[in-house]
Amino acid sequence: MAAPTVIHLEFGGGAELLFNGMKEHHVTLPSQSEPWDMKQLLVWIQQNLLKERPELFVQGDSVRPGILVLINDADWELMGELDYQLQDQDNVVFISTLHGG
Repeated sequence: MAAPTVIHLEFGGGAELLFNGMKEHHVTLPSQSEPWDMKQLLVWIQQNLLKERPELFVQGDSVRPGILVLINDADWELMGELDYQLQDQDNVVFISTLHGG
């Protein structure tokens, strides 16, 4: 069984409003037999951190279009998106690029 995984989550561009206005979260993901991946992280975020209007953050099993995801300052598209296996001390940033007007 893998050890718990400690990661740093950041939400910006308005996405933080869905998380009680908190921009930063230091979380410890529980131990499990397989390494955590981004798909599992999104489910965990929905169940444990997301406070309102999940449709503005997720669509299906991924983030909704208009949310930029960075893993350790690199676009998650370069890292394997949902299949990326999280490493201890990873920094994952979600930035909403959608703005009202």
